[in-house]
Amino acid sequence: MATPAPPSGEQIDISFDDQEVVVTEVGAGLRTYSSDGRDVLDGYPPDQLAGSGRGQLLIPWPNRIRDGSYELDGRRHQLPLNEPERGNAIHGLVRWSSWSVAERTTQRVVLAHVLRPQPGYPFTVELRVEYSLSPEGLAVQTTATNASADACPYGAGAHPYLAVGAGGVDEAVLRLPAQAVLETDERGIPVGSAPVGGTELDFRKPRPVGRMRLDHCFTDLDRGEDGRVRVEIDRTALWADESYPYFMVFTGDGLPDADRTSLAVEPMTCAPNAFASGDGLVVLEPGESHTAAWGISPGPGD
Repeated sequence: MATPAPPSGEQIDISFDDQEVVVTEVGAGLRTYSSDGRDVLDGYPPDQLAGSGRGQLLIPWPNRIRDGSYELDGRRHQLPLNEPERGNAIHGLVRWSSWSVAERTTQRVVLAHVLRPQPGYPFTVELRVEYSLSPEGLAVQTTATNASADACPYGAGAHPYLAVGAGGVDEAVLRLPAQAVLETDERGIPVGSAPVGGTELDFRKPRPVGRMRLDHCFTDLDRGEDGRVRVEIDRTALWADESYPYFMVFTGDGLPDADRTSLAVEPMTCAPNAFASGDGLVVLEPGESHTAAWGISPGPGD
């Protein structure tokens, strides 16, 4: 009897010095990342699905679209509601699609996928994602090109869960250089924004997460001279370039496989519900491309 194929398809390994990464054919997701003998990510085994969005790419929109409905150039579009309990469309259209390896070396891999027209998103988008390892850690660069005859709405995000120590999220020390947080309704849809100063959501200076339940989108991000913002949890830093003005931070409360055991830090090029609100939305003209980069600097091992 043949050995069953992993649910996430082909497992693609890259390595550099003591760093090792496994990327999956399904969704071009980031399944594992280790450095200097420790797990940088809270990943998942090869014989399991990517539960709770683990390591997945969120394209052509991250987070939620209220009612799955949006308008572009005077045309109304209706997406499937794959978060039925809240009546939303969530996390894009490529998480469960097969991607192909376009380029590969020992420490670098490029995967490609063509997102074809479908109900609610009648556009063709050519996608490429590059994972590469270097002395600085892992870098992830995503490029989308509109291969349609019409302009198309576009956003991108990623959903890595960063590993924390044995004490779980409660004892993890978080630094999040954001000046503002989006306020949301009961469906997770933004209704406004507020400064974090003077609130329990102010992590501009490092402090333990404690019992705080985080499922918040932060913005107005402070960046270094290189244009990157860096979110730090214990020894690990997740950075993103200026293409990502939003970060979703999630403690996994209530999820059987992620309940406060790690911290999801999700760089996003646009806000939740951007297809409807326009907040951070990229509209790609025919033939136009958009490129964005983020990565993880693992810090020292034990």
